[in-house]
Amino acid sequence: MENKYWNYLQLVKQQSPLVHNITNFVVMNNTANALLAIGASPVMAHATTEVGEFVTISKSLVINIGTADEYWAAAMFMAADAANETATPWVLDPVGAGATSFRDEILQALLERKPTVIRGNASEIIALAKQNTTATRGVDSTDSTNSAIDAAQYLHQTYGSVVCVSGETDIVVDGEEITYLQNGHIMMTKVTGLGCTASALIGAFIGVTENTKDAVIAAMSLIGIAGELAVKQSVGPGSLQLNLIDQLYNITADQFNSHMKISKG
Repeated sequence: MENKYWNYLQLVKQQSPLVHNITNFVVMNNTANALLAIGASPVMAHATTEVGEFVTISKSLVINIGTADEYWAAAMFMAADAANETATPWVLDPVGAGATSFRDEILQALLERKPTVIRGNASEIIALAKQNTTATRGVDSTDSTNSAIDAAQYLHQTYGSVVCVSGETDIVVDGEEITYLQNGHIMMTKVTGLGCTASALIGAFIGVTENTKDAVIAAMSLIGIAGELAVKQSVGPGSLQLNLIDQLYNITADQFNSHMKISKG
């Protein structure tokens, strides 16, 4: 049976969308290599003098606040405004939401610009929806993904974004429909920035289709399945990081279709 989610990866390979990333220092190299591995074309640019121009020639924008400062925040606002003016889809990765008032101020300003997709862990999504009852603990989640469903639905209703809560089970919320994805491996949590990589891959997928929800499902399934396959070849997080990039590059339709674990709620 043909898997429509696999077909979105083929569109990425065929179209090689330019994905503009304003992301954090920790993950730039990894996310750029992951985008290249699936056939997309990454650009990492955050200068306020050029972000607007880059958005106009890009198929999508990814904003990740992991190592934001006042200068980068200004660039993020300019880029998001340019994306909205040009109808360019964009992803918000709210790294460390709820950890400091500075991050929350940046995120509130970005939310008001209505991102196409929001992807974060459960604690980040809860904090973003102002329903936080537990500490974010930096960039690690202290909540389960199921606990963030109400927060994700609130964000969707308020800002119109497709919301992805990532964790042991990834949850994609778009209106009343909830999609559960159960791919991945616990060792992936020992490699820094794989959530950021997931956001970048989402950026590539929303750059080739207007079906945002399916694009998010396809991207999250891809990184989860690639992670499962990579773990089988890895002795620890160091080799997993390398093998994951190789799996993103080499994954076959049979591997994707046979490993994908999806259910609707």
